[in-house]
Amino acid sequence: MSRIINYVQFPDISNADEDGLLAMGGDLEVDTLVSAYAQGIFPWYSEGQPILWWSPNPRMVLYPSEVKLSRSLKRTLRKSNMTVSCNRCFEQVISACALRGQAPTFDNDPEATWITQEMNAAYIDLHKLGYAHSIEVWQNEVLVGGLYGLALGSAFFGESMFSRVSDASKVALVSLCNALAAQKYTLIDCQVASDHLFTLGAVEIPRDLFLDQIKGSDINQAKLNFADQFERYCANSVINNL
Repeated sequence: MSRIINYVQFPDISNADEDGLLAMGGDLEVDTLVSAYAQGIFPWYSEGQPILWWSPNPRMVLYPSEVKLSRSLKRTLRKSNMTVSCNRCFEQVISACALRGQAPTFDNDPEATWITQEMNAAYIDLHKLGYAHSIEVWQNEVLVGGLYGLALGSAFFGESMFSRVSDASKVALVSLCNALAAQKYTLIDCQVASDHLFTLGAVEIPRDLFLDQIKGSDINQAKLNFADQFERYCANSVINNL
């Protein structure tokens, strides 16, 4: 169930250093997190550090209607018997993502986790209120991949994804793109560049352009019907229609 967000104003983005670090400290309360994303800012820090807030320049984004599906990926998917769902097991997805990645990127390649217990709990709270959502990929009824992030206004802010079998996270992302494109979402925020996301059609844009494209997000409009809309506009079409 959603509630009115008490807007938290962050320092001006122009104060970020060359790596995108803007501020440190604060908390991971719902009001703080939702306000941060609406201002183009996200948290990323390791256990034992203060909370660090980032707004890198340039920003990597993926425009949903421009996602690329390679021939090799199509061939893999035709033989994979994968299916996709939305918000079926958010907590399992974020726990799986927590086993991966230390870099502040939606791609999450490296080893140690940056999703601390505090972060885990905070995003579960966001999910319960209709802000955070997961896409799950299944193979023979086993969870093999997925992603999670926030939906605000016409933007989806990707946080992390994982694969237990080859290409499962790509299936999740392409499925999300299909659903978002059908609903006229503007972009998926991928945070910082990765080779993996470049191959799927993601691009880097100036931070000012990114901020302009997410401007006007109504932070009090949680996407309570996000899963229903995903099923309506995507379901398993990314796989079945190859």
